[in-house]
Amino acid sequence: MKVLKFGGTSVGSAQRMKDVAKLISGDRKIVVLSAMSGTTNSLVEISDYLYKKNPDGANEIINKLSQKYYGHIDDLYSTAEYKQKAKDHVNGIFDYIRTFTKDLFTLFEERVVLAQGELLSTGMMNLYMEEIGVNSVLLPALEYMRTDKNAEPDPVYIKEKLNALLEQENDADLYITQGYICRNAYGEIDNLQRGGSDYTASLIGAAIKASEIQIWTDIDGMHNNDPRIVDKTAPVRQLHFEEAAELAYFGAKILHPTCILPAKLNNIPVRLLNTMEPEAPGTRISNETEKGKIKAVAAKDNITAIKIKSGRMLLATGFLRKVFEIFENHQTPIDMVTTSEVGVSVTIDNRKRLDDIVDDLKKYGTVTVDEDMTIVCVVGDMEWDNIGFEASIVSVLKDVPVRMISYGGSNYNVSLLVKATDKQKALQALSNHLFNN
Repeated sequence: MKVLKFGGTSVGSAQRMKDVAKLISGDRKIVVLSAMSGTTNSLVEISDYLYKKNPDGANEIINKLSQKYYGHIDDLYSTAEYKQKAKDHVNGIFDYIRTFTKDLFTLFEERVVLAQGELLSTGMMNLYMEEIGVNSVLLPALEYMRTDKNAEPDPVYIKEKLNALLEQENDADLYITQGYICRNAYGEIDNLQRGGSDYTASLIGAAIKASEIQIWTDIDGMHNNDPRIVDKTAPVRQLHFEEAAELAYFGAKILHPTCILPAKLNNIPVRLLNTMEPEAPGTRISNETEKGKIKAVAAKDNITAIKIKSGRMLLATGFLRKVFEIFENHQTPIDMVTTSEVGVSVTIDNRKRLDDIVDDLKKYGTVTVDEDMTIVCVVGDMEWDNIGFEASIVSVLKDVPVRMISYGGSNYNVSLLVKATDKQKALQALSNHLFNN
């Protein structure tokens, strides 16, 4: 059985929902839906008014959003019976949201409000599938998707509860469920945060040993460079899980690096597909490596480089440990690291504690900070015995000042730190040389 996930833009209107219905009809499958595009933003705005103890402002947004849904209902359903069923479903959820305008509003209530977007979209889609004659069943994510006390998914619980629900409804042709939302270890409504609905799809795929997980968006797979600023980009048809994770971490927004981990561990291929061009092959991500190929380039912005130079700490035992402990104490992750006998350079993407970090580092040496930097990441089969890859990459950037180079920490990437003002020049030069020759 396959797991198919559709994002907010893919179910963002009645017509889009009808298009998705055509894609999910047929073979038995589980379909994961996000909230309709714009809904979560409105729910966040409602929550903001409620935090500020302004129920009138919240009710105004609730009324606007509910009217929008009534319009979707008129466009989506063709029979009076199902239009009424959908209105009852939508009214029930908006009436529930209105109850939060009367009481104390905290983070707990906000999570409940934010969960309603997925409940709206899945309920409407399930009713539409019923109306067109599909034997569809709604699987409530809040009955099987759970995180543990560390806010990480609980795979044993998920597998047990989800398979029990599927067994109860084993005569269904289609299962529809909510992405993003879950319960935490204390039974409270919560969410998966990182990766959202993509993470849900991957966790479900792992729990049922799916044959494939499909992530449907409005883009034709992962591209070999950023099409917003680089000419002549093209979709990458095959990626290793590690390559996809590197690209996602270093700026390819189509996928969150965390969300594909359950699929990788269970050896389930993930395919990125385009709802606007359903016939396009998209990008297939698996544990297979295409030997000797560079696949793509990505960039991560808003990077700060910090260099700590210390002559008196030359070859001193414990120097690196002390440096890294400072970043750990300030809960600031490091992206890149390069070292020499007299110092170390690192990069961070969170400047919140920068001043405190620099103050602490000055105990061990001279500190230099370079801001407004960009990490450019070249991804592919970067095994060290693939002669010439790193030299080819560096030579392309002969006209771009490179602050740091990281190679060898992974078999799948070479990372280079450049000024943000040189980002477009670096990306275009790499594309021209690596992909467009």
